[in-house]
This record gives sequence, C-alpha cells and structure tokens, in this order.
Amino acid sequence: MNPRRVSKPIQIGNVTVGGNAPIVVQSMTKTDTKDVMSTIAQIKELEDCDCQLVRVAVPDAEAARAIRDIKGGVSLPIIADIHFDYRLALLALEAGADGLRLNPGNISQPQKVSVIVQAAKERNVPIRIGVNAGSLPRTTNPNLTLAEQMVDAALQQIGLLESLDFDLIKVSLKAFDVPTTIDAYQDIAPKIPYPLHIGITEAGTPRRGIIRSTVGIGTLLYQGIGDTIRVSLSAHPREEVIAAYEILKSLNLRQHGPILVSCPSCGRAEVDIVKLAEEVEARLSKIDKPIKVAVMGCEVNGPGEAKDADVGIACGKGKAVLFKKGKKIATIQEKDFVIALMKEVEEMIR
Repeated sequence: MNPRRVSKPIQIGNVTVGGNAPIVVQSMTKTDTKDVMSTIAQIKELEDCDCQLVRVAVPDAEAARAIRDIKGGVSLPIIADIHFDYRLALLALEAGADGLRLNPGNISQPQKVSVIVQAAKERNVPIRIGVNAGSLPRTTNPNLTLAEQMVDAALQQIGLLESLDFDLIKVSLKAFDVPTTIDAYQDIAPKIPYPLHIGITEAGTPRRGIIRSTVGIGTLLYQGIGDTIRVSLSAHPREEVIAAYEILKSLNLRQHGPILVSCPSCGRAEVDIVKLAEEVEARLSKIDKPIKVAVMGCEVNGPGEAKDADVGIACGKGKAVLFKKGKKIATIQEKDFVIALMKEVEEMIR
C-alpha cells in the first residue's frame, strides 16, 4: 500500500481532517432538516455508530436556521450542504454550521463566493469544494474527459478561494462511474495541498452500492489518497458508516469494533457455517472494541485461521476446537458453539 498523501490539516468542529489525523468517517442525514427532532434523532443514531462528521441538506432558509437547534441536541460537527443560493450558506454560518459544502456547478459566481468566503473566514469555518460529475459548471471545457472536467472545475474554485486569502479548504470529485472518480482524484492529488473527501456518488442500494463504493474508495485509499470518506447508499445512514469502517478495517487503516473471519462453507463443512456466522455477527454487532473472531468450517483452513484470530472456532461434525490467542483451549459440542465463543470474546474485551 502506498504511503498516505500528505495534506494540510483543517479543523471541522472538534474533528481534525487531513495531516496525520486518522481517516474520518462521515455521512449525511436523510431527514427533512426543518424537522429538527427527526434530524437530531437520526444524528444520534450516527453518533452511536461512531460517525464523525454529518452533513445536512439546506434547501431553504428554514432548513438553514434549523441548524442552530439541531446543534443544540447533538455532539457531531454539522456541515451544511449548499446549492444554488449563496444566501443559504450565510444563514447556515449564522446558525453555527461547522463546515460548508459548496457545489461549483451551481454556485461559482466570484462575487457570491466572495461573500460566503468572507463570512466563513470570520468564523474560521472550512469549505468543501464538492464537485459532482452530474452538475459541472458550464465553463468547463467539453473537449476534456469527464475526469479532467471535474478537476478543472475544482481547480478553478480553489483558485478563487485562494485569491480571497482562504485556505480552509477540503475537496471532493465524485462520480457514479468508478474509473472516472479514481482518475479525477489521481489527477488532482499531487496538484493541491488540501485534504480530499472521497466517495462514489449515488452508489445505489446496499447490495450494489457497497461493492461500487468499496472498489472506488478502497482503490484510492490503497494508493494513499483520501482524508475523509462517505459511502453513499440508498439506505439508513448508519449503514453508510458501518460500510465505511469495514473498508478502513479491510486496509488496516482504522480499528473499529470486531473483525469477523468466516469461511464461505462448502461440501466439506459438517455444520451450518452460514447460520453460525450470522449468529456470531449479530452478537458481535453489540461490541465496539477491536477484536478478531474466526468461525471456520473444516480442516483445510479452519485451524490456521482460528489460531490466527484472538478467539476462534474450527468446526467439525458435532464439535469444534476453540482457540484463544493461537492456543487450543477447549473442544466444545455443537450446541455450545456460540455460547462458548462469545464467552471468550466477552472475557477478552473486558
């Protein structure tokens, strides 16, 4: 894996993005922002699964003003998502937004951007320049590739902010198409010093969207590109956060909760490994400590993987060997598989 790209750290509320800070997981509420109580409730659900930043839609003035009341009920930094009307950014800043997301595809006029930047500078609030392939500025060169157009749009907006003596900048360049997204980030990464927020936009429902997002985000992270991530799914936002942490865990970039190693099962398995793994996964979901657990189903890889985990079982017909830190500690009967495994897990995390 490539060394992580060096970027300028910025502060969004109490969260550091870029520099040497861990890669940040963020999401976006799917409630009507004007519905303060529903929005607070959803953000609290995100807090519970360790989301670090949350973005809220700001389609009108009432939604912008609601940020003040929302912030009073949550602990996560709030980023206001602004499109079309620059005045909404001003209202969001007045309401206490910790960050702004501006789309250069629909707010690019220098005089309007200048007013936003001045207000953000007074409050020390960062701005994300959020380029989307589906809403590029009309000024982009149609002879360029789509990825090149995205980079061009971002660089133009970055240049405008820098000309206003503003450098609390974060950048994203998202498309639904994975190769286009990767190309855009690879292109811009060496050209700017600012942190990059990465993701695949409109990735879809969990079954397909997690795969698409993992390929795109995982490829960039492996190349050392990315300071914050969001997995955009047509699902409850907590699913986005869970998926994001799994991507980071798979690359050994963050420790967050358990890692479950389970074999896919095959004709050699003499127990129902699928059912067993699902039950263990459900129980592990209530644990937030990092621990590696293995559920294996036959003699080929079972003992080796189980020994490599913190706690693991290698199952045979009607019984399993229970391992802890590489050592065999017991042989257990099938009826006790889950109980015995989870007992060792709980003892270890204590």
